[in-house]
Amino acid sequence: MILAASMQIPILTDIVVILGLSIAVILIFRKLGVPSIIGFLITGVIAGPYAFQLIGSTEGVQVFAEIGVILLLFIIGIEFSIKSLAAIKKSVFIGGSFQVFVTILVMALLGMGIGLPWNQAIFLGFIFSLSSTAIVLKILQDKGEMSTPHGKTILAILIFQDIIVVPMMLFTPLLAGQSTNIWFEILMMFLKAGLLIVFVLISARYLVPRLFYQIAKTKSKELFIIVTVLICFSVAWLSAELGLSLALGAFLAGLIISESEYSHQAASNILPFHELFTAFFFVSIGMLLDIFFVADHLLLIAGLTAITILIKGGISTFAGFVLGYPIRSAVRIGFSLFQVGEFAFILATVGITYGLLSESINQYFLSVSLFSMGLTPFFIKLSEDVSDRLSNNKLATKFSNQTQKVFFSFSDKNMDVDKAEHQLENHIIIIGFGLNGQNVAKAAKHAGIPYVICELNTDTVKNYKKQGEPIMYGDAVQGEILKTLHVQKAKVVMVAISDKDATQSIVSNVRQFSSTVHVIVRTRFITEVEQNLRLGADEVIPEEFETSVEIFTRVLNQYFVPQKVIKSFIRQLRADNYEMFRGVMKRSPLQRLTQEFPNLTTASYLIEKDHDDITKRPVGITNVRQKFGVTVIGIKRDNNVNTQIGPETTPLMGDTIFVFGKPEDLEHFYEKISIQ
Repeated sequence: MILAASMQIPILTDIVVILGLSIAVILIFRKLGVPSIIGFLITGVIAGPYAFQLIGSTEGVQVFAEIGVILLLFIIGIEFSIKSLAAIKKSVFIGGSFQVFVTILVMALLGMGIGLPWNQAIFLGFIFSLSSTAIVLKILQDKGEMSTPHGKTILAILIFQDIIVVPMMLFTPLLAGQSTNIWFEILMMFLKAGLLIVFVLISARYLVPRLFYQIAKTKSKELFIIVTVLICFSVAWLSAELGLSLALGAFLAGLIISESEYSHQAASNILPFHELFTAFFFVSIGMLLDIFFVADHLLLIAGLTAITILIKGGISTFAGFVLGYPIRSAVRIGFSLFQVGEFAFILATVGITYGLLSESINQYFLSVSLFSMGLTPFFIKLSEDVSDRLSNNKLATKFSNQTQKVFFSFSDKNMDVDKAEHQLENHIIIIGFGLNGQNVAKAAKHAGIPYVICELNTDTVKNYKKQGEPIMYGDAVQGEILKTLHVQKAKVVMVAISDKDATQSIVSNVRQFSSTVHVIVRTRFITEVEQNLRLGADEVIPEEFETSVEIFTRVLNQYFVPQKVIKSFIRQLRADNYEMFRGVMKRSPLQRLTQEFPNLTTASYLIEKDHDDITKRPVGITNVRQKFGVTVIGIKRDNNVNTQIGPETTPLMGDTIFVFGKPEDLEHFYEKISIQ
């Protein structure tokens, strides 16, 4: 009975063929160092109707592929948030519209240049202006680059493309001369989109958090998963019913959940399904390729692919300049958005229906699209090296700066560093003005330490400059910017940006200007620590590790574990985890001292109260070293630092005292001079 039932479901055979073939192909490709995405595309080519015809029906695979796209955009939406989306609205509307409309214009002119009617040429621009949301976001997600400046901008442009594809579909009948109500339809589309956005905002603020709270109280994992999937597909369905795209609805569904405290659990529940169905999407794309057509027109297809890459990549790079990004980020944007995307296939089907796309041109379009998709992982990887080389090229940098000035007025972009040169000595250079950079600036201001900020986001620069912050626009990867920041005279450089490649370039460039400045780097993962240390960083603080320390500290507090025990455990844990990197650290003489004596460290304390064994008498008489196990190595009094400590040196209340010793001894010493 079961066997008979399975024979009546052909899609089961197709699933077995696709998954089995995928495993074999991807295993081979992984050994060759080729990305998995290419393996799925090749699987589709092999199993598709133009090769070995291993798939009986493509309709079922297409359904799975559509689910894959929905789940991909849903996960992206969860990892994003409404606030972070609002923060990139300029990139969405300015960068996205520039990339899309300029691509349409250029492609339409080329189409008319080869003899196509104006309406067909414009439609050709439509389909070539769209990039692959699924492939690009999958790669950026795997590389952990969604939070980088170029990652956020790429996402913003792709969101605009997903939005604009609907008006393109509505505009297609008008191009074909078969619609008289196009403007009414576009107006209705905007009204529907507005209603959907209002629904999303209300759901994110009021409905979904309360729903998840009730579901979480049941402690039913199954119910939690069902509700998560229901939200995803219901909002996607609602979007499609309103005439918008399923993918856009799925992204909005993710945004709804992202505003609740249950977003991480929802994402972890959906992730396995997302990985599986996304694989079907890439396989379905590969199945579209007619290998016989490609073989007959290989040179022409290769030429058209190259032209597409140059045009779309160039326009997308220029969009980065328009948004105020330096050449490093702009190039990575261009290298990520040069391909033709999956929504273009849907739009092409509409074009064929209305006679705007012939069968032969459609085959060329499919071939170029799939070739460009296949090249995407390699180009994104290549962009790291190319962008670094160009950012260090004076001619390319000059072109980037001049291009930006065409679109932006940078009259207030830089503080007048030269006039404030006397203030920029022994200062802190803060590179990246996110939460970490802002907190360092607050601490420096409170302590009266001079500092200067370098930031790439033009809006951030303008906002904080109005507030009186010493902030300037610039890409610290460039040596000229570091010179402007007077890195040679700085005491500390703090790098707190999300781009790991840029971080490493900055550390390397800082060391070219100064071997003495203390470089502190914030990274996301502990795996990034060693490379930064090798390049010259003095200290690297991985958020991944420090977050785990904070979490277990709070856990132990709930079990009333004594603070002394917790602090001792933290010291030991840090020593164990950072010890592996000691050999590659570039350290100052004082730091080398602590390296040679790994159980010792340095500290500075404000003497808040008198103590008979510490203050008002010379250290030679009080015997601080014998009584407390610490050595006094310096005293700061009235902004003067004395490092010539002798037996006659006398600490006073109000001094800042610098001491060296074991952590537990330092803590005991601090208890004697502090007001607790």
